[in-house]
Amino acid sequence: MAQDKNRRQVIKNIGLGAGALGMASISKVFAANASEEKISEKAISGKINHSVCRWCYGDIPLEAFAKACKEMGIQAIDLLKPSEWETVEAHGLVCSMATDDFASIPHGFNNPENHAKLQEAYKGLIQKAADHKIKNVICFSGNREGMDDETGLQNCVTGLTPLLEFAQERNVNLVMELLNSKVNHPDYMCDHTAWGVKLCQELGFDNFKLLYDIYHMQIMEGDVIRTIRENHQYINHYHTGGNPGRHEIDETQELFYPAIMEAIAGLDFDGFVAQEFIPTWEDKLAALRKAIQICNV
Repeated sequence: MAQDKNRRQVIKNIGLGAGALGMASISKVFAANASEEKISEKAISGKINHSVCRWCYGDIPLEAFAKACKEMGIQAIDLLKPSEWETVEAHGLVCSMATDDFASIPHGFNNPENHAKLQEAYKGLIQKAADHKIKNVICFSGNREGMDDETGLQNCVTGLTPLLEFAQERNVNLVMELLNSKVNHPDYMCDHTAWGVKLCQELGFDNFKLLYDIYHMQIMEGDVIRTIRENHQYINHYHTGGNPGRHEIDETQELFYPAIMEAIAGLDFDGFVAQEFIPTWEDKLAALRKAIQICNV
C-alpha cells in the first residue's frame, strides 16, 4: 500500500511537471506568433541566397514589398511575371524564378497535346527572361490523368528537349517543381525526387534542374537532408514551408530549418532559397523577417 501511494505521488509530480512544461511551450508558441514580437536579428551571413515567393504576400503592393525585402536582406523575389520584373529590379532585387499566366501545374509537358502550345509560350518567356538576365524559368510535369510515370517521363523528354536547346543558347534554365500529390496537388506526376532526377538524367541538359520544395517533399517522402545531399547536382532552387499547413517555418511545425539550411550551405549551393509559407501573423513582414533569420545560418 505504501508503495502504491508513493507511486501515485510520483506520477502526480510528473504530471504537474509536464503540465508546467506544456504551459511553457504553449507560452513560447504564443510569443513566437505575436506580430509585435521583437526579433533578434543578425547580419546576413551570405551562406544562403535569400528569396521569397510573391504570391504569399499578394495583398502588399509590389513596390512596398520589394522595398521591405531589400531592407531585411532578401536578394530576390520568386514567381514574378514579366510585367513585375522592372519594379523589383528598381529596388536592386532580381527575379529568381520567372513565370507567366500560361504556366499550368495540371497541364504540363507529360501530355503531348500540350507541347506545341507550351513550347510557343515558353519560348516567349525564355527570351524575355534572357533579355532581363533572369536565369530560371519554372515548368511543371502536369497531372497523370491515368498515364503511367514512365510514359509521362518520356513525353516530358520529347516536349522539353527543343525548349532546352533554345534556352541553353540564351543562358536560361528550365526548372521543374517537385510538388506533393497527397495534400495540395492531387495526381501531379513530378511528386517524388527520384522521378525528377530520372527526368534530368534522361534529358541530359545542364540547364534543366529541379525546384526542390522542402514542404512538398516532406509530405511525400521525408528524409529531406539525405535526399538533398544525394541529389544536389540536380537541384538549383529551393522553396520553404512549415509542415503541416504550409505556414511559418518556426518551432510550431515539424521541420527543423536551421539544420536543413546548414546542409544546403554545406554543398556550396549558389542558387536561391525562397520562402513560400503562408503567413498567419497579423504582421506578415515580421513573419517573413523571422523566417529569413531562421535560415540565416
